[in-house]
Amino acid sequence: MRFWIAVAAFVAAAGSAHAQPCDRQAFEPCQACHALTKDAGIKPGPQLAGVIGRPVAGDPAFDYSPALRAARAKGDVWTRERIDLFLADTEAMYPGGWMGSPPVRDAKLRADLLCALGGR
Repeated sequence: MRFWIAVAAFVAAAGSAHAQPCDRQAFEPCQACHALTKDAGIKPGPQLAGVIGRPVAGDPAFDYSPALRAARAKGDVWTRERIDLFLADTEAMYPGGWMGSPPVRDAKLRADLLCALGGR
């Protein structure tokens, strides 16, 4: 019985470590071009509300680069993993894309950005 109590305590502690809130302020620099809510108005970049699970180049109001339109035609979908790779090195993932920000090399910052996008 004590063994199972210890296992349950360990699992609960491990789960709470993953449940820590993300730093949503990480998204602040992105707000110059992107919005996380549909009522935020038009921005220079695509709308990111509900981006996880959406087709790449899936904001109908945005004119995407040919590289991202080709990814959409191929059937690419924004998953948490794909966004992480995209943020880490956009140009390597989709050469010729138009995102003007530099790669996000810091894994914690990318995790916070993904959390802000709803990818937790």
